[in-house]
Amino acid sequence: MRSADIRVDAGKAAGVDIPPLPASGLAAWLPGIWVLRHYQRAWLGRDIAAGLVITALLVPAGMGYAQASELPAVTGLYATIGPLLAYAIFGPSRIMVLGPDSALAPLIAAVVVSKAAGDPTRAVALASLLALLTGALCIAAGVAKAGFVTDLLSKPIRVGYMNGIGLTVIVAQLPTLFGFSGDATQVAAGAVSFVRGVAAGRTKPEALAIGAACLALLIAGRLRAPRSPALLVAVVLATIAVRVLGLAHEIPVVGSIPRGVPTPAVPALALADARDLVIAAIGIATISFADTSVLSRTFAGRHGYRVEPNSELVALGIANLASGLLRGFPVSSSATRTPVAESAGAVTQLTGIVGALAIVGLLVAAPWLLHDLPTAALAAVVISAALRIVDVGALRVFYRVRRSDFVLSAVAFLGVVALGVLRGIALAILVALLDFVRRAWRPHDAVLGRVQGMKGYHDLRRHPDAKQVPGLLLFRWDAPLFFANADTFRRRVVDLVDGAATPVKWVVVAAEPITDVDTTAAEMLAELEKELATRGVELAFAEMKGPAKDRLARYGLKKSIDGDFFFPTLGVAVKAFHERYLTSRGVS
Repeated sequence: MRSADIRVDAGKAAGVDIPPLPASGLAAWLPGIWVLRHYQRAWLGRDIAAGLVITALLVPAGMGYAQASELPAVTGLYATIGPLLAYAIFGPSRIMVLGPDSALAPLIAAVVVSKAAGDPTRAVALASLLALLTGALCIAAGVAKAGFVTDLLSKPIRVGYMNGIGLTVIVAQLPTLFGFSGDATQVAAGAVSFVRGVAAGRTKPEALAIGAACLALLIAGRLRAPRSPALLVAVVLATIAVRVLGLAHEIPVVGSIPRGVPTPAVPALALADARDLVIAAIGIATISFADTSVLSRTFAGRHGYRVEPNSELVALGIANLASGLLRGFPVSSSATRTPVAESAGAVTQLTGIVGALAIVGLLVAAPWLLHDLPTAALAAVVISAALRIVDVGALRVFYRVRRSDFVLSAVAFLGVVALGVLRGIALAILVALLDFVRRAWRPHDAVLGRVQGMKGYHDLRRHPDAKQVPGLLLFRWDAPLFFANADTFRRRVVDLVDGAATPVKWVVVAAEPITDVDTTAAEMLAELEKELATRGVELAFAEMKGPAKDRLARYGLKKSIDGDFFFPTLGVAVKAFHERYLTSRGVS
């Protein structure tokens, strides 16, 4: 794990100073232990207070996301305790809060609904196994330095995918908000199931009233007073209403939950189950790390330290392993609970430990407090979180500034809505890769000329008054040369030569943007050199970077193309052309 020796100041905003994390050794792998060795008593009060504050969010949110994942509500608490403790030891971010997340709920539910066949015990075992697989994939990717993979998911793809996830979560939770059950995990089927349930009179008015009131309170709290404990107030009032009005037997409630915390164990499932869950685990790991890395970098930048993405990936993997061993399910970072921890004054990883221990205390000493919590209130919590996921503003920006990004985002959104979350994420990644190839397949190119009063050589399309040297074609290609665009490059050069107003003697490729040349492109260049020679045209390169030039040498192209035809700058190439063709003929 790499960690630069820079001053880590995670507590800057709180007025504390944390020494730099070592770049190597045991402390570099265990940031939490290192912080504990340098812990200052002045931080303790802030960390404990912040830990207790986020506990008020962790309990209802964890139970709500478990319900959204088609799992018993208590598993959301198990999936909160283990990851908080694990990340406090291995996580590089000082105040990151990990746990169940609304973005992962549809992916988990898709597995649970399709393979558990209504058996709660099997559902929990499958979700735990999914967490273990996700954790193993994250750790393997982090050790292999594969943190860059999430860069393939461009912002338009992420926005479209998350918008689809948000809509999926909302549709899936509507039946619970109305007081009845639904098991569809796709938007279309879920919407049909919900409408049929309402039409059949399955709505429980009391549940709907409580759920709608909670949702209204959560939305109002977010808009009017973002730092208010609206979530805690909503679930407490909902629980009190159920108890006072005697509704526990009239509407769905959480009910009795086991006392204590499960003993860590590996779920007893067949090897075939693990094979079937791998695709889902890959999707969950990708989304989890994409969200976690963005959030981690955001808070690291805000507090003046750096987080190495591969160490973040390993920590996320260990957190998921902890969740799976405690009968939890896959987890990610929380974009709602982490800012609350920050605003509450959190300084170090101790905040997460306090939150985890507080939940343990609740499960050991007073699990009965959660018995009358209505599931409609938990549905309101999940729907409120899903509404935060949906980003319509970004779509408007894409449509205004770059229509192709809008289309990509729409494709990712429709993939999730039409195909489901598992196929949707596969489509999103495929679209991201195809978009990358598309951009490099048809890159921008330019014919260059001199502009009066401006240094260098410039695109004739932007500067129609630019002057070209007769017989010299200066051509710039703004992408690496590889198999997908090699023939396009060849045809473009030949077309420019054939369509030139005066016969072309030299084609000089302004090659600075060409950072790589693969074997297919190298073969194309050899053929192009011969094709141009039949027209009496010579091929030359200017400003080619050393690594690209070395590749051409290994391909043998510097032998077929005269080595003198590789110029350090365009100016040198133009001067050589003048000396060879124009000066000798008395042309100035």
